[in-house]
Amino acid sequence: MTTIKGPAVFLAQFISDEAPFNSLDNICKWAADLGFKGIQMPTLDARFIDLKQAAESKTYADELKGKIAAHGLEITELSTHLQGQLVAVHPAYDDLFDAFAPKEVHKNPKARTEWAIQQMKYAAKASQNLGLNAHATFSGSLLWQYFHPWPQRPAGLVEEGFAELAKRWTPILNEFDQCGVDVCYEIHPGEDLFDGETYEMFLAAVNNHPRACLLYDPSHFVLQQLDYIQYIDFYHERIKAFHVKDAEFNPTGKQGTFGGYQSWANRAGRYRSPGDGQVDFKTIFSKLAQYDFKGWAVMEWECCIKNQQDGAREGAEFIKKNIINVTDKAFDDFAASGSDSAFNKKILGL
Repeated sequence: MTTIKGPAVFLAQFISDEAPFNSLDNICKWAADLGFKGIQMPTLDARFIDLKQAAESKTYADELKGKIAAHGLEITELSTHLQGQLVAVHPAYDDLFDAFAPKEVHKNPKARTEWAIQQMKYAAKASQNLGLNAHATFSGSLLWQYFHPWPQRPAGLVEEGFAELAKRWTPILNEFDQCGVDVCYEIHPGEDLFDGETYEMFLAAVNNHPRACLLYDPSHFVLQQLDYIQYIDFYHERIKAFHVKDAEFNPTGKQGTFGGYQSWANRAGRYRSPGDGQVDFKTIFSKLAQYDFKGWAVMEWECCIKNQQDGAREGAEFIKKNIINVTDKAFDDFAASGSDSAFNKKILGL
């Protein structure tokens, strides 16, 4: 078994134009002062990383690692959640998702997809140059708007959608394979990979590609009422990244999992700061340790109530308290009698 690394923090929800969240040095100092040991890096803000340069220049990658290490931190994973989303976009979402891409590809879905795929390939090489072995992303979606079958989905629609998703992702997965990096899909509402069944459909479509792995985030499973503990038993061999994000689900006589178009604060299912929700993190950390998870525990803050600074400070301590320093002994080692084949046969009556 391996002791999980951490605590770490996903920077995406903290980056802004205000100090200390407006530069790499400032945000690293902030994170280190709170007790974090790692940062998960989004890759669309050049103030923090130039993804293309990190892919093409080992010198730049080494200098970036050095700047972060000067604060006592490591990069846990790079994140391309927004770029991964744009690998596959249904036309119904074109205008909304254009905001994630450069202006030169707006109103041009084909060019936007090509840009996103190239971004993913840069991320593979950048991860390799930075010495990382896992990468966090989204799958994108062609089918999400059809998840509830009314009107009935035409026969073959889902299969066709996953075939196209696999066609777009297979070259990316191959690029990551060449770089020795796992692609960790965050299983998430709005993606075609939103639960175990859809993940398995994708795996089948990419011929069980060894790099098609998972970012485990239990908060999304609370909101859809999926057994997030058994999920670890099913998929622990593919779980290569971990978000510590809490959530709660409090259904009423007026709303349930679909949320009634309410704001996040007024939904039955809503995200909370670590320790403020219903997720059983004690069992999660135990299971991940039992299954020899070798990655980082990364706090993702998306609470609908608590201030983000308080959430980050408390989150660092929460992760520290939940990380299990794994044992290297069995409880009854003291009673071990050694190995003796003749003795074993004797007590078996052989």
